[in-house]
Amino acid sequence: MNNSLVTVAYIAASGLFILSLAGLSNQETARKGNLFGIIGMIIALTATALGSHVSVTGYTALAGMILPGALIGAFLASRVAMTSMPELVAVLHSFVGLAAVLVGIGNYLSPESHLVGAEAIVHQIEIYLGVFIGGGDFSRVQLWLLGSYGPLLAASL
Repeated sequence: MNNSLVTVAYIAASGLFILSLAGLSNQETARKGNLFGIIGMIIALTATALGSHVSVTGYTALAGMILPGALIGAFLASRVAMTSMPELVAVLHSFVGLAAVLVGIGNYLSPESHLVGAEAIVHQIEIYLGVFIGGGDFSRVQLWLLGSYGPLLAASL
C-alpha cells in the first residue's frame, strides 16, 4: 500500500474517531458511535499493517502489542460493574496518554529525520505537546485513583 493511500486511510480513521466521540456523548447514539470507533480502528490497523514501512519484525511487534492489549482490555471490561464504568474509562484513557508519551519519545529518538527548518521545529513542538499532554493525562488519572482508592487500600492492609 503506497504512502498516499495510508495517509487517506488515517484521515478517514480520524474522522470516524471524531464521529465516534460525538456519538458516544448521547445514549441514543452510543451504539452508532461505538460502531464508528470500531470501523475507524479497523481502518487504522489495516493501514498500519499494510503500510510499506512495516517489515516482518514490525508485524511481530504489532501483534506483540495488540494481542496483550486486547486480552487485558477484554478481561477488564468483562469484570467491571456498570457502576464502576467511569473508573474503567479513566484507567483506559490514562493508557492512551501513556501511549502518546511513548510514541513521542520514540519519535524524538528516531534517527531518521528528514525534516529541516520550520518542519523540524513544528515536529519538535508536536512531540513536546504529545509527551506533555499524554504524561499529564496519565499522571492525573493515577493521582485521582490513588486519592479515591488509596485510603481503601491502606485500610485493607
